[in-house]
Amino acid sequence: MDAPNTIQLNQSIDDGFKLRHYWSVLLERRWLILSTFSILFALAVIYAFRATPIYQAFAVLQIDRENTGILNGSQVMVYDPREQDYLNTQFKNIVSRTLLQDVVFQLKLDKDRFFAGNSDIPAALFSMIEVAPIRMSRLVYLRAYHPDGQKAAKIVNTLAVRFLDNNIQQKRDRSLEVFNMLRTESEKLETDYINSRRSLQKYRETNQLPSLKEDQNMALQSFRHNQAAFDAADTAYSNARKTAEQAKRWVDDGKPKVDLPQMSLDKLVTELQGSLSIQETGLTGLLTKYKELHPQVKEARQRIANVRLNLDKQVNRVYENIFEDADKLEKQMLSAKEQFQKREIDMGRVNSLQVDYDALQSKADRAKLMYDTVLQRLKEYDFNSRDTVQNMKIIDPAIPQARFVRPNRPLVLLVGLIGGLAAAIALAFFVNYLDDSVKSQEDVENFLRLPFLGYISNIKSSSVVERDLQAHLFPASSAAEAFRTFRAAVSLSRNSDKLRVIAVTSTIPSEGKSLVASNFAIVTAQTGLRTVLIDSDLRRPSVHKAFQLQSPVGLSAYLGEEINDVSEIIHSTHVPNLDVVCCGATPSNPSELVGSRRMLQFLEEVAGRYDRVVVDCPPVSAVADPLIVGAMCDGMVYVTKFNTIRREHARRSVQRLQDAGIHLIGVIMNDIDFEGKDSYYYSNYYYQNQYYATHYRSDGSGSKVGRTPPAVEKQPVAKI
Repeated sequence: MDAPNTIQLNQSIDDGFKLRHYWSVLLERRWLILSTFSILFALAVIYAFRATPIYQAFAVLQIDRENTGILNGSQVMVYDPREQDYLNTQFKNIVSRTLLQDVVFQLKLDKDRFFAGNSDIPAALFSMIEVAPIRMSRLVYLRAYHPDGQKAAKIVNTLAVRFLDNNIQQKRDRSLEVFNMLRTESEKLETDYINSRRSLQKYRETNQLPSLKEDQNMALQSFRHNQAAFDAADTAYSNARKTAEQAKRWVDDGKPKVDLPQMSLDKLVTELQGSLSIQETGLTGLLTKYKELHPQVKEARQRIANVRLNLDKQVNRVYENIFEDADKLEKQMLSAKEQFQKREIDMGRVNSLQVDYDALQSKADRAKLMYDTVLQRLKEYDFNSRDTVQNMKIIDPAIPQARFVRPNRPLVLLVGLIGGLAAAIALAFFVNYLDDSVKSQEDVENFLRLPFLGYISNIKSSSVVERDLQAHLFPASSAAEAFRTFRAAVSLSRNSDKLRVIAVTSTIPSEGKSLVASNFAIVTAQTGLRTVLIDSDLRRPSVHKAFQLQSPVGLSAYLGEEINDVSEIIHSTHVPNLDVVCCGATPSNPSELVGSRRMLQFLEEVAGRYDRVVVDCPPVSAVADPLIVGAMCDGMVYVTKFNTIRREHARRSVQRLQDAGIHLIGVIMNDIDFEGKDSYYYSNYYYQNQYYATHYRSDGSGSKVGRTPPAVEKQPVAKI
């Protein structure tokens, strides 16, 4: 099989296991489910048929956008994000306490028997009113619930009418209030506007400024003209001064004046430089033909000297002009600055007057604007107060209904049926979740971390003899087959050849550890091994009851050194190959006896005589004896009763045994009712045992056990 198919098969197995587990939980808790479901469904039935019928009445209202008058009614409506707030506010206003009190008074609900004994009738009425807006519309349902259908309709209609009347009255009152406020405000603003105009006129007359704007314009033009002249003169002076400073640094650095950048701008200097270059070129040509003293050469040198002289004069003149121009421009700049400063003083005076004038003018303009605005709004509210438009109306008034709406009996019964079943199943799973008792092989292996040795079915008998000798008296029973399976599991355990002395214990009393010990000794003896069963429970011995032995001399006498021969306390039984050592008389110091060295010597001696020694120990949680005895044995079997011991309790008991150095062979689970209440867990296991148990039934030839053995007779005390 390939990997994908294997994964799919494993998943199917897991799913099947989960479903079987869930089904097992339901079967285990079936009485809890049935009782819970019955109670819940009965409550639903009682409510459905005993609850007071409640009738519903509803009206449909339409709430349009709010328009306060005919002027607003002519405006184009656009979406307002605050509109939802307005609608929600109206929904709350419908069920306001004031309106509910009006309804109570108008309909005399204080005398209604439904509200009898209620100290707060408006609050009770509020709980009966429901406002439900219809999505994507401006319609809203107004519902009322009451045992009387006629009264429910009256409540809805009365509340709707009172709400609409209250809404229109509030609009009229608000419009009238705003109108009176605007009229008072307009009179005040009119007085303010007149006073501001008078203050402005008085200011102009006091400062003798009949035409302040014309003076301001003339002063401003003159100021700007002088400012431009000063800026131009200052710029020209700054450039000339910079040029003069650059020329001075040039000469101070020893550089020729003729190389100044300003010389290239002078036409005469440029012409002289060109003439000098031509003369020098001609001189160079003459020197190639004639000597230095030749007349033409001398004449050429004279011309060059003259040109150089003129060039120097012109260069000096240009150099001096640079500084003269700077001085001249400085004087012009200072003159322009003086004129500019005068105009600046004049402009300051004009600006000072302008500031005060503008403040007065602005105040007058604002007063006029406010007065005009309030006057316009006053006219609008005058119209609105005379013609207020109602933006709400009743589309469908409430009418009495013939059928009640609560309780909805089919729905209540359906919810009771489904909900009761769901709640019962949920409670079952919750109880199962809280149940942490040991009840499966998985619990043993996952929580106790011990090997699982098998299940022991419930033995339906109250007789100690029939229970503890089940494997001998009823070899065809499922319990006997379970003990044989347990024997095989011990034989196949690790180092089974070294397990000669095996102790049996449990967590608490009544878990069946004596039953397991007795039957385990029986099935071991049935294999032909010489076996001895020792009752080491010196407080509450029980082995002698199962084998019906009466002997005051037993293990306690040997440990107390009353006798020294082991053979005196060993009793033979009617089970072949099986002997028994009873407790004898119960001592006053059992812990000291089982913890003595003589106990170890006793176990060593019987281990030398028999092939298998089975020791019945007390419970772990009750006393410390099993810890002492278990440490002397080769191994110990831990018995737990199905669905009785909590996992943590069992785990702590196992931990005590392991801390004492005891080798735990495994766990056997006892007292499972395969045919009854526990069948949902291990029915398959039970039917398998039943199938193979037929091997022990008679086939007609008499070779097998074909009948129930007779009651066991009391055995005489036999000594070996």
